[in-house]
Amino acid sequence: MKEQEELLKKNGQFKTANSYVCASNSFLNFRKGKDISLDDITSEEIENYQRWLKQRGVVSNSSSFYMRVLRAVYNKAVSKNLIVQRTPFEDVYTGVDKTKKRALSVEALRSLKKLDLSNNKGLDYARDLFMFSFYTRGMSFVDMAFLCKEDIKDKRITYHRKKTGQKLIITLEPCMEEIIEKYKSLTGGSDYVLPILDPKNPRTLQIQYYNALRYYNIQLKKIEKLLNIPGLHLTSYVPRHSWASIARNSGVSLSVISEGMGHASENTTRIYLASLNQVIIDDANHRVLSLV
Repeated sequence: MKEQEELLKKNGQFKTANSYVCASNSFLNFRKGKDISLDDITSEEIENYQRWLKQRGVVSNSSSFYMRVLRAVYNKAVSKNLIVQRTPFEDVYTGVDKTKKRALSVEALRSLKKLDLSNNKGLDYARDLFMFSFYTRGMSFVDMAFLCKEDIKDKRITYHRKKTGQKLIITLEPCMEEIIEKYKSLTGGSDYVLPILDPKNPRTLQIQYYNALRYYNIQLKKIEKLLNIPGLHLTSYVPRHSWASIARNSGVSLSVISEGMGHASENTTRIYLASLNQVIIDDANHRVLSLV
């Protein structure tokens, strides 16, 4: 587990690495801090772990998440011939239940954009990050944090998703430029576009990233209360879900949405379709932003 965590961190996959840390800590709590050999990871042990999680009120999706992470590491060990495959995760739940709808409506996004936050810099900053993520076809927080000034050339943002490594190109719309310009005074001596990470800070970029993400989500919850819209849930994931949902409702095809968001799981779509024309993707994003 530690080996995989370090490998993910070296590859810049901090979010995934943190997932491994969470799963590892949970399993160690179940084990009361005692390590376990690969040989002792049996179906019985994993089923006992699942029962332990349930007794503590852990929801099925969280339990499944831990199981999938542990299974992935176990399978890595199998592939390295460190253990013989005994399928210890075969009898535990590893699926994904439907969760609450995360996407915001056009009306909710308009309300968020118009909300007067001039008296609270923290909330205003969080709202700007949220809108920037939405404007950029749902750019993830980690990709926003590590977005460099050199990634913007000729009115285009070009970056590789940390999660999949896929290259994405986004035409720089005025609404994006407005937010970038707003924080230029804070990023003058930095290579980064947004003031999320500070290279001069003695804390590691990884620690800064986790602290920034935590702060961002806390501020979003405060904004959520100010908007007071029934059923509204603001998190760092919501801009991405919102862009996809609004694009779909606006008649943008699933294949364009998939390409525009850099989804690596739309394999079937990519088999039948060549890489979509950049103009089509840019037009799709412009249509979505114009609604808000």
